[in-house]
Amino acid sequence: MGTPTPLDRLEHAIGEAAGSPVTLERPRDPSHGDYATNVALQVAGQRGRPPLELAEELATSAADLPGVASASAAAPGFVNLTLAPAVFGELLDEMLQAGRDYGGGSAASRPQRIQVEMVSANPTGPITVAGGRNGAYGDSVARLLEFAGHKVEREYYYNDAGGQMDRFRASVEARRRGEELPEEGYQGAYIEDLAREEGDPVPAMLARIEATLERFRIHFDSWAKQSELEHALPALLKRLDTYEKDGALWVRSTAYGDEKDRVLIRSAERSGLPTYEAADIAYLRDKLERGFDRIIYVLGADHHGVEGWYAVVAKMLGYDPSAVEVLLYQLVHLTKGDEQTKMSKRRGDVVFLEEFIDEVGVDAARWYLVRSSPEQSMEIDLDLARERSVKNPVFYVQYAHARIAGILRNAEGATPVAEPPAELAPEERELVKRLADYPQVVADAVERRTPHAIPTYAIRVADDFHRFYHEHRVLESEAESFRLGLISATQNVIARSLDLIGVEAPDRM
Repeated sequence: MGTPTPLDRLEHAIGEAAGSPVTLERPRDPSHGDYATNVALQVAGQRGRPPLELAEELATSAADLPGVASASAAAPGFVNLTLAPAVFGELLDEMLQAGRDYGGGSAASRPQRIQVEMVSANPTGPITVAGGRNGAYGDSVARLLEFAGHKVEREYYYNDAGGQMDRFRASVEARRRGEELPEEGYQGAYIEDLAREEGDPVPAMLARIEATLERFRIHFDSWAKQSELEHALPALLKRLDTYEKDGALWVRSTAYGDEKDRVLIRSAERSGLPTYEAADIAYLRDKLERGFDRIIYVLGADHHGVEGWYAVVAKMLGYDPSAVEVLLYQLVHLTKGDEQTKMSKRRGDVVFLEEFIDEVGVDAARWYLVRSSPEQSMEIDLDLARERSVKNPVFYVQYAHARIAGILRNAEGATPVAEPPAELAPEERELVKRLADYPQVVADAVERRTPHAIPTYAIRVADDFHRFYHEHRVLESEAESFRLGLISATQNVIARSLDLIGVEAPDRM
C-alpha cells in the first residue's frame, strides 16, 4: 500500500496508546479539530473506566505526537486533533508526487486478470438507455479495477440465434417486401433503415451498436457469439450430471446448490434447441478456460433469478465459484417536464442511447447513468442533464477543473510547491483533507463495485475548491506557491475522478 502517510502514523500511535485499532475521521464541525477518534468509547467498557476520562488521557499523550498542534477530549469520549501545517504539507507533497496516479494502485500486491462482461443486449435493435446504464456502470467498474492495478478485459456477448433473432430478421424481411410485420415483430425507424440494406441485418445492427458504444467511450476487447459457443455443447454435456425428463435434457444442478434443476435441451415438441442455461454453461467454461482470475457479469435487475446460477455452473464444471461475480442494476426512467418515457424495443417507442447522447452529450450521459447506486432505480431529468450551468452537477465539477486550468495558465511558469505557510486558512485545511480522503474513497469503490461514490466525492471536492477560491487569491498572494500546489493536486483528483466514470475534464468551458 506504499509509505505510511502522517495520518497512518497518527492512527498507529494513538492505537498503541489505546490498545485498539484507531481510524481517524473528520468531525462534522471543523471547529472541533481536523480529525477525531471515538476509540475511548470503544474500549472504555473493557478497561472499566469512564470514556471521557480515558479520552482525556489519550488526548494528553496525543498532544505530544509529531504533527499534532493540539489535542482535546470532548464528551462523551471523543479525542479531537488539530494538526500542524507541516502535516498538510506532507500530505500535499504525496499528492503532487503521485500526480494523476494519486489514489490508485491499491491492488499492486495482488493484481488479477479480470473480465467484465457488460451490455450484451441482443442485436435486435440499437442500444437503449437501460443498456447504456449497464455499459456506464460496467465500464466504470472496469476503470476502477484498472486504476487499482488489475488487468481488465471488456467483453460483449450477443445472441445471434434463436427465436428473438428469427423475429428480428423476419421483421426486416417483411419491410423489404412491403408486407405486414410478423406477430410480435420489431418496429421502429431502425427496421426501415435496415430494410434498405442488403443481406443479413444482424452484422449491420452490431456495427451500429459498436459505433454507439465507442462514442459512449466504451471499447470492447472482444465479442462473443452464442452460436459459436453452442458448438462445444455436445462434448460439454457429457461431462455434466444430466438426465431426461418429459422429452427434455436436464442438468442435476440442485446437487451443486441450485434452487432447481435446469433444462439444457428443450423437448422436440418445444423446438429441441439448447436453452439459455446451456449457453451459459458453454460461455462460462470458455471464459474460465481463457485464464481469467475473476469473471464479472453486469446484468439488469430482471436477471436476479439467475444471480446465483453462474456460481453453480462454476461448481458443476469444477471451478472455484468465488471467481464468478454478478453485478445487478435497476431500471432507468427519463423525464422531460412531467412526462416519463416508455421503453419497449419491440413496440418501437423506446429511447435509444444514441438519442440520449444527442440530447445531453456524452459527458452528461455517462455522469447521470453512473451517479446513483446500482441498487436504486434511476430517474434522469433531461432538462437538467443538458443544462450548462452550475445547477448541473457534471458541469459544476467540470467547471472547477476548467477554473483551475485557467489559474495555472495564468501562473506563467510559477512552480507549485507543497511547503505550507506558517498558518493555514480553514478552507485550505478542508481542501487538503478532502483530497487526502481520495485513496480510501477509490479503494472502497473498487471493493464494493460502487462507482457512484466517485461523482458524489467529486462534487464535494468541487464544493471545497469553490469555497477556497471565493475566499482566497492564488496568484500574487503570499502563499502563491503553496496554493498553486494545492489547486494542482485538486485538478489531478478531479480529472482522475471524471475519467473513472468516463467523463472528460476540460481545460476551458
